[in-house]
Amino acid sequence: MSTVLAYTSPAIGHLFPMVPLLQELKARGHAVHVRTLGRQVPVLRKEGFQAEAVDERILAIEATDYRAGSAKAALASSVETFTARARFDAPDLQKAIDAVRPDLLLVDINAWGARIQAESSGLPWATFSPYTPPLQSRGTPPFGPGLAPMSGPLGMARDAVVRRLVIGAVEKLMLPRINSLRADLTGGSLRPVSGADDMFRTAPLMLVATSEPFEYPHPDWGPDVRMIGALQWEPPVEPPAWLRDGADPVVLVTTSSEYQADQAIVRAALAGLAAEPFTVVATVPAAEAGSAGANRASGTDGFGPVPSNARLEHFVPHGPVLDRAAVAITHGGMGATQKALSKGVPVVVVPFGRDQHEVAARVVTADAGVRLSRKHLTPERLRAAVHQARTKAPGARRVAQGYSAAGGAAAGADALEALVRVHP
Repeated sequence: MSTVLAYTSPAIGHLFPMVPLLQELKARGHAVHVRTLGRQVPVLRKEGFQAEAVDERILAIEATDYRAGSAKAALASSVETFTARARFDAPDLQKAIDAVRPDLLLVDINAWGARIQAESSGLPWATFSPYTPPLQSRGTPPFGPGLAPMSGPLGMARDAVVRRLVIGAVEKLMLPRINSLRADLTGGSLRPVSGADDMFRTAPLMLVATSEPFEYPHPDWGPDVRMIGALQWEPPVEPPAWLRDGADPVVLVTTSSEYQADQAIVRAALAGLAAEPFTVVATVPAAEAGSAGANRASGTDGFGPVPSNARLEHFVPHGPVLDRAAVAITHGGMGATQKALSKGVPVVVVPFGRDQHEVAARVVTADAGVRLSRKHLTPERLRAAVHQARTKAPGARRVAQGYSAAGGAAAGADALEALVRVHP
């Protein structure tokens, strides 16, 4: 049996999808150590993992890409964030390696410094991506703007132009910083990378928590990139009594767990669905401290009066809510969106930034929901989108079947064990 060290970026949207994979490894007899958000350490220890917190200085570097005005600017902002964090997460991973002496490393795709450290360690290691990685592929639009696939010569020409304008511009910013990090953090022992694809594919194995038909086909990615389907986990808690006792179908409204000023989705849902025959459950995990938790009954938290058919919660387990849901309204986060689709629940996606435009494009292409632009978000349009999304349930069920067919945590654990066996 092996000792596994997992290292995550500071977001529960990256930690929670990794947990089923870690649980599978533990069930197979491997010793699993985790470095993650400090506030999640007690939760992981209850799951039987040996968990410690990442360096607090990593958390102090805020992701501000939600303020960007374009896909190119958002990607550039992410480069700033991840390269700044890299100066801390690289030595933080090395400290953990020295303490744990692992046989295998599993490193979050957004922990850029930790990935460099893992590459230089000489240990077998893999990257874990809870979202579609920004890798090139024939027939797939460039990552960022959320363009729909377009076949034929016209599509190829469009993608080439957009790739040059968006990815090419970001690479000019990213590559000098990445290669400087690779030299500085490892004493020059690693070669420079030549582009974004080269940088993201330095690991011998990348596990991606999605699959067709939600994800586009990628026959040219090769065996080192393995899609294993959506992985769902949340801390085990009892469903609230109000959920057990309810009768109406539920509309779940989610916002980002890493703040991005997306409260407008909740406001539009509360107003637009107030007279509808639904129980509206809105979760605001990144809201300012105390706002949702202390005032969810009175509605005095900046969202206005809460209608009688609505609940405003800081946290509620999404699984039991989705078991009763007719539709989920999401910000386009991969975790929340795939959690709904994995239960066959169609979605309305209102993307705000990050990878959310790409998620929204895949929802539409899979015919599993509706995309509503942030610029067009009104209570009336959101209400209409919810009713339209209800007709997309067959597409959502097809996506759920695709996730199951991809093999899930068991397929990921098989790939990791094979990686250890073949490592020289």
